Amino acid sequence: MKVLFIGNSHTYFNDMPHLFAGMCEALTGERTDVTMLAFSNKTLDWHCEEYFSVRFALLYGGYDYCVIQQFGHPIPPIEETEPPLKKLIDLCNHVGTKPVLYMTWAKKNEPEKAELISGIYRTLAVKYNALLAPVAEIYEALRIDHPEIGLYWFDGSHASPYGDYLIAATLALLLCAPADPDRLPDRLIDFRVRFEKGKTPAALEDAAAAETVPDPAVTSILRKYAADAARNETA
Repeated sequence: MKVLFIGNSHTYFNDMPHLFAGMCEALTGERTDVTMLAFSNKTLDWHCEEYFSVRFALLYGGYDYCVIQQFGHPIPPIEETEPPLKKLIDLCNHVGTKPVLYMTWAKKNEPEKAELISGIYRTLAVKYNALLAPVAEIYEALRIDHPEIGLYWFDGSHASPYGDYLIAATLALLLCAPADPDRLPDRLIDFRVRFEKGKTPAALEDAAAAETVPDPAVTSILRKYAADAARNETA
């Protein structure tokens, strides 16, 4: 399976596409290749303005799926999100690549925004017959049921390693269904970045230093919520 990720820091944080690839391989026993076009603080409009890389990747990359993530905080209104999204989905449809909308989440101190985010992504997923990874909804459910699980990085905006484990697991179970969530490996990558010049990530420690050991009690809960969400989306 080949998957292209298009987004920004909510896609690249904690090497989420790499976590996803490892999970897919654990679920299917087959290699999963991922490519990422993700740049800090960028919207789908920006990706469509810098159109040539996205166009080339989709037309000639032979991708099975394209995971698309809009700017997260604040999410642009649906009137701004739909035109560039349609442009990307039209490319996907042209070459037989299935679009997957990767729903972002509300900030830690703005849980009331989850409903808005969910509404935009769900409306567009239905309209364009795209798969949906309903991350904002899972974050909200876990906020209520398991507030002890830290899904956020220290800025209250980006995902923690556990947050990205949840995201990768949701996407893997969505695209590899039906699959046994207990086969998902316990592996976390912890980005250690510093922000400069208006909150743009300026540095990252080497990859080996980013490996961290998860609490299996936490990942077990995350797998369950991811599996329930993926099952509901593919039912």
